[in-house]
Amino acid sequence: MSEVDNVGDAGVPVAGTAVPLPPVPDADWSRVLCIVAHPDDMEYGTSSAVATWTRRGVEVCYVLLTAGEAGMAEPPDVVAPLRAVEQRNACAAVGVTDLRILRHPDGMLEYGLALRRDIARAVRQVRPDAVVTANFDVEAYGGFNQADHRAAGLGVVDGVRDAANPWVFRELAEEGLAAWHASALLVANPAQPTHVVTVDEDAVRAAVASLNSHEAYLRHVADHPKPEVMIPEILRGGGAAAGTEYAAAFRYYGL
Repeated sequence: MSEVDNVGDAGVPVAGTAVPLPPVPDADWSRVLCIVAHPDDMEYGTSSAVATWTRRGVEVCYVLLTAGEAGMAEPPDVVAPLRAVEQRNACAAVGVTDLRILRHPDGMLEYGLALRRDIARAVRQVRPDAVVTANFDVEAYGGFNQADHRAAGLGVVDGVRDAANPWVFRELAEEGLAAWHASALLVANPAQPTHVVTVDEDAVRAAVASLNSHEAYLRHVADHPKPEVMIPEILRGGGAAAGTEYAAAFRYYGL
């Protein structure tokens, strides 16, 4: 909640009063594209919003830029297919049937033209009303953000705009992919959210199930909090900003 934004009778802000964050303006959305670096990146509360959207009939597609093959102790050729299975299970928990894995190298995701082109291609293929990505601040989640997260977020920002410009990556038009202008970009779990998606207990349970689907991965993360505890806590934080019990928080950009 903002502590400064409440407005008095004369239109003058009243300091020290809390105003709930507004809802994401998603009422007329029919398709959402979520682009993140790894399997599990959508599962830290954001999948509750996905469950809310899919239950309403919104089509949601997940694009993973890497297969997450460097995230466990086993060799990458063992880990990649395992994590794909776990991600499909996580998607099923929140009503997502369209999962695409682009297989850029995990841990070495590079921001650049190749990444922007792949993201622009995905946007033109899916033709979403809105694109969702994860927090890509240098500092996030209590420390320095992971390198792939930073590259992915910046790539999404530019790739979404590239998708709307017919004179950028002209080879995509040769593939039969016309320019597409998404109406919004959402960054999940930001340090300073601007909007929320209010979610109910069913969506919270679905989000918990989506994270629990990454069984093998979670076994490799030392001292990882139990999803049954962690996810409701994250969503209560969003709810506190929204004036509701649970909400997924976003930084919303109209495009």
